[in-house]
Amino acid sequence: MTRFCAFALFVLALAPGPACADSARIAVAANFRTVLAALQPVFETETGHDITVVSGSTGKLYAQIVNGAPFDVFLAADQARPLRLEADGRAAGRFTYAVGRLVLWDPAGVAVGPDRLRSGEDRRLAMANPDLAPYGAAAAEVLAALGLVDRTHPKKVLGENIGQAFAFVQTGNAEIGFVALSQMLSSPAAGAGAYWTPPQKLYTPIRQDAVLLARAADNPAAAAFMAFLQGARAQALIEDHGYGRE
Repeated sequence: MTRFCAFALFVLALAPGPACADSARIAVAANFRTVLAALQPVFETETGHDITVVSGSTGKLYAQIVNGAPFDVFLAADQARPLRLEADGRAAGRFTYAVGRLVLWDPAGVAVGPDRLRSGEDRRLAMANPDLAPYGAAAAEVLAALGLVDRTHPKKVLGENIGQAFAFVQTGNAEIGFVALSQMLSSPAAGAGAYWTPPQKLYTPIRQDAVLLARAADNPAAAAFMAFLQGARAQALIEDHGYGRE
């Protein structure tokens, strides 16, 4: 740490506002990208730090981190991969920042639910790839719990991540699809659309964990972002976007 930054940290304890700005690279799961876009200016204004955001499927981002990608914080869409990073000594801190909610959505506003899935009236059912994305795994659990795996299999259109699955429905390439509640609420079609929220008992809760990666253990911007994410202002905004709390 330079003498300037050391002095700045001392001043920070005496006066409001950032004294020494740093930057951090944030890897974020596709389902949380819109929320992070809303959080980013608040964080940067409050702290003076800058963040660079890279979005993708949790599976692909995890693979990039394991292979040395220079990320400082990982906002996953699940808990399993952050736990693996922790077990492998790649994490310097971890906590659940949001609990995702799955919905079955029709932007056209036609009623959706188990009966519609059983009817077979739709040509395509969008969902994220269960092998790559936690929301896809949750959707697969719902279909299995309803006994509709075989019936819906020919209709499935798999997105690489929940963002792509959402795009399939939003653009009409699939009539209905399993998406994140947060995505549906942020869509212009949300007011006219119809959605069904599967009971939590039908799928494993989508606990989304944030990881401070070991390479960023001494990065003030990364540490500040992790603290900001747990604060009341960030948590309120996260809830407003359709997520639950741990």
